[in-house]
Amino acid sequence: MTIWNRRHVTMAAVALALGAYPAHAGAVLDRVMAAGTLKVATDANWAPQSFVNASNELDGFDVDVAKAIGKHLGVKVEFITPGWDIITAGHWAGRWDMHAGSMTPTKKRAEIFDFPAVYYYTPAAVAVHKDSKAKTPADLDGKVVGATSTSTFEAYAKKDLTLDAAGAPPFEYKLNPKEVHSYENSTTAFDDLRLGDGVRLDAVVSSLPSILDAEKAGYPIKQLGDPVFYEPLAVAIERGDPELCAKIADAVKAMKEDGTLSKLSEKWYGQDYSKTN
Repeated sequence: MTIWNRRHVTMAAVALALGAYPAHAGAVLDRVMAAGTLKVATDANWAPQSFVNASNELDGFDVDVAKAIGKHLGVKVEFITPGWDIITAGHWAGRWDMHAGSMTPTKKRAEIFDFPAVYYYTPAAVAVHKDSKAKTPADLDGKVVGATSTSTFEAYAKKDLTLDAAGAPPFEYKLNPKEVHSYENSTTAFDDLRLGDGVRLDAVVSSLPSILDAEKAGYPIKQLGDPVFYEPLAVAIERGDPELCAKIADAVKAMKEDGTLSKLSEKWYGQDYSKTN
């Protein structure tokens, strides 16, 4: 083999090896722009944030936010709907480029994710069956509580919640459950709660918008007391592409300034959650 051929074989091997490692700065953005498509991971069963509507299409606040970000980038948006635990585990391996699904930025998650921008703040609350005799969260001491696996709601129920992102107000633990049952999403937890007070669950910790949406859908549940904490929620990407991070941050900033986020929040929640005041 000639020196020229050996050199090209070596270069090809190096390129192949590099392809097995996480993308270098700008690589994900380059891929998105070259394909003209931003692949976005979100939940398919978490109304009103993201859900499949009557036309069998993904819809909701998070979905609209992702579409608006894609518009600012000048690309179309393709949605992928993996489980929450799969999304939060990282190691996306190019299966999707961005997550728009109301993720709370924390120091622990920042070990594997970048959070380009917080796009809204939402209250978390406790839901009980309409027949529950509980008047306050303290009345649920020793009871069974459900929450989405690896979520801030589950962390709160287990008294292991850390909110260290900007804009997160302080909170107190108001629950002391005997057991915390983990679910794939809030809807499946509500499905168990709707069976009756204490049949499988005594309460569910979830986002207040999701609780209110479930009530509107006919679930025999009700909010118990005031919100238990407020969380800033952000767009997430895997660490390592500052160019993509900056582009998304610019898009969200523009959406705040032109009122897009306020309008979308009013559309889906009936109030403006894009601001803390």
